[in-house]
Amino acid sequence: MSAINAVAKGAAAVGAHLVRDVSLPALVLHRDALEHNIRWMQAFVSNSGAELAPHGKTSMMPALFQRQIAAGAWGITLASAVQTRAAYAGGVRRVLMANQLVGAPNMALIAELLADADFDFHCLVDHPDNVADLGLFFAARGLHLNVMIEYGVVGGRCGCRSEQAVRDLAKAIKAQPALVLTGIEGYEGVIHGEHAISGIREFAASLVRLAVDLQNNGSFDLAKPIITASGSAWYDLIAESFETQNAAGRFLSVLRPGSYVAHDHGIYKDAQCCVLDRRSDLNEGLRPALEVWAHVQSLPEPGFAVIALGKRDVAYDAGLPVPLKRYKAGIVPAQGDDISACKVTAVMDQHAFMSVAPGVELRIGDIISFGTSHPCLTFDKWQVGCLVDEQLQVIESLHTCF
Repeated sequence: MSAINAVAKGAAAVGAHLVRDVSLPALVLHRDALEHNIRWMQAFVSNSGAELAPHGKTSMMPALFQRQIAAGAWGITLASAVQTRAAYAGGVRRVLMANQLVGAPNMALIAELLADADFDFHCLVDHPDNVADLGLFFAARGLHLNVMIEYGVVGGRCGCRSEQAVRDLAKAIKAQPALVLTGIEGYEGVIHGEHAISGIREFAASLVRLAVDLQNNGSFDLAKPIITASGSAWYDLIAESFETQNAAGRFLSVLRPGSYVAHDHGIYKDAQCCVLDRRSDLNEGLRPALEVWAHVQSLPEPGFAVIALGKRDVAYDAGLPVPLKRYKAGIVPAQGDDISACKVTAVMDQHAFMSVAPGVELRIGDIISFGTSHPCLTFDKWQVGCLVDEQLQVIESLHTCF
């Protein structure tokens, strides 16, 4: 008997059809929506006078990084040394690591990449201990490391909690010959509540004010330092603030949304509606490109279906999967029936519980497409996704590097 190899969940050959040839569940990306989103965000950022460094942690798909760079992205944002290595192996040569580089083994991973003179790397610092550790490590290897000061908010994530702490940290960096201060960074996504919009505008203004102060004091080692912020929900406010306050182009403004590339049917769909409400000049927005497809597995009670889809396949931290369409297995060309009136009520490791709306008739083996909320935590459950055309045929396998 010949050897039988393992197969990756949701893997499919080019030319395979989703309703006939692909083992489900599968991660599905729709080409038209994906390409639209890449073009849309690049145009939005460019028209705002900024550069785009999409956050790659969303998909960790080097093939998507290359599409984003080809569309005009300045670089790719990542969150760790391991992610940076994966992106480098996938051809990325400029990385903004929007996180602190902590621990000698992680520093060593970056040090190896810095042997490539064409590799442009920046990471964040927010504490004198980290500044001292980085300075010692990279000086011992005869290397220079580009660092940016992270400015945070009380109750948020990382980042200096006061403007004075930023100024003090800039002095500590100056005392480390191996460190090069290239800019300042902030993350507004942790600002919530009734006054979030005014709070985000105030935060962006303080970020620019600090950058001006540091530049006037000669703290930066670049003639045009980087100023960067922006997640995937409030990018329009950051772009507006940077454009308004970026003192005649003194800084290189970089925006870092990530989830836009796939968008979703949940939290970012809602956030995009708010962007369009705030920006009357935008006549269209992002489109959901990401779905997870799965079979109806069991119909144990009237009005109740169990789907072969669970926490190992789809995000559940910011809302449960959203039923979209039902397809008959094996029937090509595929015609999807709207079942958005159905609702997922719970997910377990390998099962989703779905209430079946009146008038919806299901049978075992039917295929259902689901939208997701928070795409980052759907992508990370897959080694491979299926890029499909409008006929639902697989045109490319997109591999992840989590």
